[in-house]
Amino acid sequence: MEEKERQEEHMSNEDIEAGQRDAAAEPEEVVEPVEVSQEDPRIEELQAALDESQRQVEKLREELVRYAADFENFRKQKEREARVAGERAVENLMREILPVVDDVDRAMQHSADILSNSNEARPFVEGVELLRKNLMNWLEKKGVKKIEAQGQKMDVNFHEAITQLDHPDAEPDTVIEEYQTGYMLGDKVLRHSKVVVSK
Repeated sequence: MEEKERQEEHMSNEDIEAGQRDAAAEPEEVVEPVEVSQEDPRIEELQAALDESQRQVEKLREELVRYAADFENFRKQKEREARVAGERAVENLMREILPVVDDVDRAMQHSADILSNSNEARPFVEGVELLRKNLMNWLEKKGVKKIEAQGQKMDVNFHEAITQLDHPDAEPDTVIEEYQTGYMLGDKVLRHSKVVVSK
């Protein structure tokens, strides 16, 4: 019985080896390339579709570049508008404060007379002086500065002549009196100096 099992086992091993040899001996099937004729209408259709796709890609690329440029221009324009609006707001605020500065200056012009009449007014005068000093420091930080006028040649860019007077010691068109102080914000005139000019 054991002899018979060994023979069967031996035969099955021989059968496996024989099957492997047969498989190795069989030639592999070679796939021949299919020849496609250049005249095949499918080639022309595919080429046309490819060309159309490339045209579409180029068109979309051009549109994307144009939209990107438009957006960049829009962004720059909005930045300019915001900057101009901010500058205009500061300019308007400074212009509105100038009458207050004028009032403080007028109060300071009379401080000597007030102090000569009453020494009790000294704390009030000193308070106005401090107010003026702080106000002028604040304006200076904002870029506001006085326009020099007294003794200068009349310049229509900075001065507004309200009258002309004969003045023997001054050359013609020289500012001999400043009626109202002018101010600039950076390089821009906030208010022209109102002046009296020599003839």
